[in-house]
Amino acid sequence: MSSWIIYSIGFLAQILFSSRLIIQWVTSEKQQRVITPTLFWTLSLIASVLLFIYGYLRYDFSIMLGQSLTYYIYIRNLQLQKQWYKFPKALQLFLLIFPALIVIYYFNNNKIDINLLFNNEDIPFWLLGLGIVAQIIFTLRFVYQWLYSEAQKSSILPFGFWLLSLIGSILILTYAVIRTDWVLLMGHGLGSIIYARNIYLIHRTDATKTTK
Repeated sequence: MSSWIIYSIGFLAQILFSSRLIIQWVTSEKQQRVITPTLFWTLSLIASVLLFIYGYLRYDFSIMLGQSLTYYIYIRNLQLQKQWYKFPKALQLFLLIFPALIVIYYFNNNKIDINLLFNNEDIPFWLLGLGIVAQIIFTLRFVYQWLYSEAQKSSILPFGFWLLSLIGSILILTYAVIRTDWVLLMGHGLGSIIYARNIYLIHRTDATKTTK
């Protein structure tokens, strides 16, 4: 497949990821506290589909791993916000089975292309390890957010989510610089700024509550 098509998919995914953060950021700035609009999770889900495809086309296991671990958490947050069931039934079904469809589509001669994913000459093993660690940390933010939201019975983005986001994003930026991946650089460059801003807003809100 042409490289410009592959990068177009990746950039579109990152534009959607960045858009969700900008929407969340603007909404939070207006309220002067961290808000999680429904559109945040909808854009997350669409972008995750695209970035998973981009990761495979780039033979980048770390990207695929990151999206695989968070995909259903996006769906669960839409369920917690009572928005998932507003989607058409056919779309719900497609989104639920999409990861399985990808695996089936790329199933080649009864063998997954493991060598392409783990023995990519463009990604040394140590760099792949850095990418995997970065994606795991970045993904843990959504695991933490999911467990926190389940406990609260509401879709919430707590302080720990933003802290893990910032740490993971910095590590992914390091990976992207070494890998020369402009798609990751664009997405996480802007993201790091917004993560830091949300940490500040939460800290300021907590400080205000303490002084009252």
